[in-house]
Amino acid sequence: MHNPIFLPSFTKPSFFLLLIDQVGHYCYDADIYMNDRYGQFILIIKGVSTIYSKFHNLKSEKQKQIINAAIKEFVQSGFDKASTNEIVKTAQISKGSLFNYFNSKKDLYAYLIDYSVQIINQIVEQIDLSETDLFKRIENSGLKKIHIQRKFPQVFDFLASSKQEESVEVKQIIKQKVDPIYNQSAEKLYENIDLSKFSEGIDIEKAIEILHWTMYGFGEKVISQINSFEDIGEFGEQYLEEWKRYSEILKYSFYK
Repeated sequence: MHNPIFLPSFTKPSFFLLLIDQVGHYCYDADIYMNDRYGQFILIIKGVSTIYSKFHNLKSEKQKQIINAAIKEFVQSGFDKASTNEIVKTAQISKGSLFNYFNSKKDLYAYLIDYSVQIINQIVEQIDLSETDLFKRIENSGLKKIHIQRKFPQVFDFLASSKQEESVEVKQIIKQKVDPIYNQSAEKLYENIDLSKFSEGIDIEKAIEILHWTMYGFGEKVISQINSFEDIGEFGEQYLEEWKRYSEILKYSFYK
């Protein structure tokens, strides 16, 4: 039995949170359905599936086309300056069709937030709690995250842009829906770890804080060095190897 640990209230997203299983396959409940043939998530979100029923009735490829077009425009322009004209042009649909699926630009943005959060929320459930060595769990999580970033780079670009979004129209949506999933993923990452591996006399809570902030800082460094998560395929392993060097230093400092 492993003792619980205190998680700092300032928990923030890090490079190694938000995970996927090793082969990229999922078994989801009624919250979400994935059509893996197209590498595309088809969301059936509890409580709102009827609202978007016209959109969900579209073929999965058309849904993907609209979602990616909208994400691209919101990432490039931010919410206030995003143009629905550009979205429909890229998605190759009429403006009337877009507003037949979504009531407004804000409604579309909120849907994309739900879309992204549902993906992340289900992925977090795949964290392997049987691996109780914290450093091994983080390394395994890094490998898995690179896998999903390669498969769904647009979602990670969108979530990264939402952290910088200043529009008063959507800031509350982001705060309510995005922030909690990062806290949840952090809590799950540290759950059920073997504290007996830490050296005697080490303040474990402080050690966890140091490790967490190192991950966060490293993640910010990675994000600043890539133009898009589409680049993660080229540089993912390189960054993971660099993280291992930081990890070895911390492990040497904290473990017996």
